[in-house]
Amino acid sequence: MGALAGHTIHKDHIHHGWNNAFQPCLQIAPGETIEFQTVDASSGQLTRESTAADLERLDLARVNPVTGPVHIDGAEPGDALKVTVLSLRPSGWGWTGNIPGFGLLTDQFPHARLHHWNYDPGLAPAMYGPGGRVPLRPFTGTIGVAPAAPGLHSIIPPRNVGGNMDARDIAAGTELYLPIEVPGALFSVGDTHAAQGDGEVCGTAIESPIDVVLQFELVKGARLRMPRYVVPGPVTNHFDRKGYEVTTGIGPDLMQGARVAVSEMVELLASRYGYDPLDAYMLCSVCADLRISSIVDVPNWVVSYYFPRVVLE
Repeated sequence: MGALAGHTIHKDHIHHGWNNAFQPCLQIAPGETIEFQTVDASSGQLTRESTAADLERLDLARVNPVTGPVHIDGAEPGDALKVTVLSLRPSGWGWTGNIPGFGLLTDQFPHARLHHWNYDPGLAPAMYGPGGRVPLRPFTGTIGVAPAAPGLHSIIPPRNVGGNMDARDIAAGTELYLPIEVPGALFSVGDTHAAQGDGEVCGTAIESPIDVVLQFELVKGARLRMPRYVVPGPVTNHFDRKGYEVTTGIGPDLMQGARVAVSEMVELLASRYGYDPLDAYMLCSVCADLRISSIVDVPNWVVSYYFPRVVLE
């Protein structure tokens, strides 16, 4: 894998949701490394042969499976778990879907659509429709530890102990710090992506099984309130080479601004490049970045949406 792991957790050790009563499948000491085999975000409900009809039948209680949990010796509430992403090995297949009722523009795009990506695990661009070439940069979409609150908690919303953050820069070389709320931390990871734009606007990225090697250390008494991470270098090199098309949404509501900026980009891609609007929306989700450009000029804020021209040229 490019990084040797002291342990391997196979993909049959998955769970759905967070629960601090889940029994760990492995116990390690700080400093050790683990290779996690992950399952795609559908938990295997979708395969290379699946269609949009399968997406409509998706059991949402089984989405975003995570591999684990792992007990880290000596981890106590108030400590932080330092997780270093050593390497990721993509599988060569993934999918992007528009799931009815899910996504930033679900009211505009209510119908299911499923796109399969077959890509070079050596990280050549993946193809999308006529002329779209998306540079790949794999990362972990869901990565976190168990919350202190008892019972089963949905895996869908992110939370202060991490989880489904979909932060595309938690990639190879990144150091992630997670607040620990229960003894042993009970760490799990999954929902791996081959590529994603900041915002993941249609609700899915290139959802792809990826084997991940992570190293674990403890920071005693860190008292973190929220996750933090350190990236090892530039984060947009894979998209920067040809510049960007940028649309904006301006007004008093950031969420509405985001919706407008994305809608404007969908319209641009459809009118200039001939994409079906739903295909354009899904393509945006895997490669375009939402940014808050201005949040101080009362009463209106500016949300910008950056689409990398390298995808289309």
